[in-house]
Amino acid sequence: MAHNILNPSELHDPVRFGYSHVAETSGDLVFIAGQYASDGNGEVPTDDFAEQVALSLANLRTALRSVDLDFEHVVQLRTYIVDHDLAKLEILGRRIGEIWSAKPPTQTLNGVAALALPAMKFEIDAVAARP
Repeated sequence: MAHNILNPSELHDPVRFGYSHVAETSGDLVFIAGQYASDGNGEVPTDDFAEQVALSLANLRTALRSVDLDFEHVVQLRTYIVDHDLAKLEILGRRIGEIWSAKPPTQTLNGVAALALPAMKFEIDAVAARP
């Protein structure tokens, strides 16, 4: 299957970390790499979990928009939460509800001990489908 790898200029350059942000296929699927609360340099600007979720979702939207898609095109999410607990699940659930209301995409939540950078508390990746 033919594909196109993209790294939107509005997001940090991920190549130094060994990945790309977006993979478009010749079919209907678009794959978005794990987005975290990164600034333009790939650094995590906050340790607040709720702020990390919000910034990660903003980065996810930026990646989607780079291929003319948005949240409504997402069919699957995978989320990763460091030291997962019910309070963090409630924060994530509220944000998901604000974006997708009563029809969120499928989601697998993974509680993990750590993520790629020590300051990361949350990461989200997605699969989107072209209309």
